Amino acid sequence: MHKQPVFLAHMLFLLAAWTVFIKYLFPVAFALVEGIDWHTYIYWDLWPIAHVWLGWALLTRPGYTRALAIGMALVEIAIIVTLFSTFLADPEWSIWRTNWFVNKAFVLSCFVLVLYAALRHPEAFRASR
Repeated sequence: MHKQPVFLAHMLFLLAAWTVFIKYLFPVAFALVEGIDWHTYIYWDLWPIAHVWLGWALLTRPGYTRALAIGMALVEIAIIVTLFSTFLADPEWSIWRTNWFVNKAFVLSCFVLVLYAALRHPEAFRASR
């Protein structure tokens, strides 16, 4: 078994857990302590679920793993680069936007690695037998 997909899978699992903490648990706790609506500081999305799916695919390697890795990486990179260019044109460095920025920087790094590995080592993404 190739090591790149296993490493990337675990990186995606950690990233998903960290994202849930940074984007959901921390903002909910903060809002509750402030005595305001629990959802005030949440930036809703379902990316952590997609990251866990890709992590699972990297470990079990169904036939679509490489296509999923390349497709998800290209979409994530395009979205994050677009968001960064918009944000950095007029940044707001509040705790919430800084959390968002740091999280997206790690997500971008992860998906650059996923894309590189999928393109450079296609054999590592073949279906397991």
